[in-house]
Amino acid sequence: MYSKILSIGSYVPKNILTNQDLEKIVETSDEWITERSGIKERRIASKNETSSVLGYYSSLKALERANLKPSDIDLVICATNTPDMQFPATGCLVASLLNIKVPCFDLEAGCPGVIYALEVARALIEAGLYRNILVVTSETLSRYMDWSDRTTCVLFGDGASSFILTRSDEPGIISSYLMGDGNLGELLKFPAGGSRQPASIITVKNREHGVKMQGREVFRYAVGYMADACIKSLDKANLTPDDIDWLVPHQANIRIIDATAEKLNIPKEKVYVNIQRYGNTSVASIGIALDEMIESNLLKKGQNVLIVSFGAGFTWGAMVFRYI
Repeated sequence: MYSKILSIGSYVPKNILTNQDLEKIVETSDEWITERSGIKERRIASKNETSSVLGYYSSLKALERANLKPSDIDLVICATNTPDMQFPATGCLVASLLNIKVPCFDLEAGCPGVIYALEVARALIEAGLYRNILVVTSETLSRYMDWSDRTTCVLFGDGASSFILTRSDEPGIISSYLMGDGNLGELLKFPAGGSRQPASIITVKNREHGVKMQGREVFRYAVGYMADACIKSLDKANLTPDDIDWLVPHQANIRIIDATAEKLNIPKEKVYVNIQRYGNTSVASIGIALDEMIESNLLKKGQNVLIVSFGAGFTWGAMVFRYI
């Protein structure tokens, strides 16, 4: 028994925050942001657009594209780093919005949570336990920003994407490679709000409720580990970079994307980039990109796609799939 990605959908909020807008909030400039990240604008969720709501909208699009009803879904997995609340799980909230009663849970693995969740779904389908699994990837990172920290607040945006995986007579998901190193976790973290530092007047005063990142170190590890994950996933698939029609990397930083493609010797015309429009939407970024590619008729049936991501944990991973 094999598994395949049957459908993809995405949703981004209508509110746009440009680099020029950020110049009025924090000491920065369009030139500074663009040069260091490639980002021009990002989407910001409205007050009522929580991670579950964004995920619900992207799921509706994926269901429509697959010609399925919510009742056809057997399991919901939600990959998110910005849940609606500590519990219940955001995946359960998405299932509630879809009005279905199915097993549902969250998976938190930094930005590569999308690849981790797809791999879990693949394994469950190929084990014969489920037929149709909805993988939701959703982030409201703007809620987690320290808007006085110009090194991080300019990078992130909000959005969601959803995948429907199903059984297949031929391999759709061909291979994957997952890895992590918790020893590097201090380089990219959200310090307060958990059991180590529960929310308090002190944590709020010290601005501990925001993304903290040591950018140079993260960049150095990201490039090496993303390229390595791609090579290992390709090796498991008995493929080479030449066999890949599209490289769709996590949209974190244009310099990381370019450096990864260069290490793999994959030409720029085979690398899909949309970071300039959305910024870093974490787990949602790869799915948003793939949905755009489908809409633009760039992603075609029979093509081999390599996706790769790196993020907090540290975690990283890559996956090769054929769009069938």
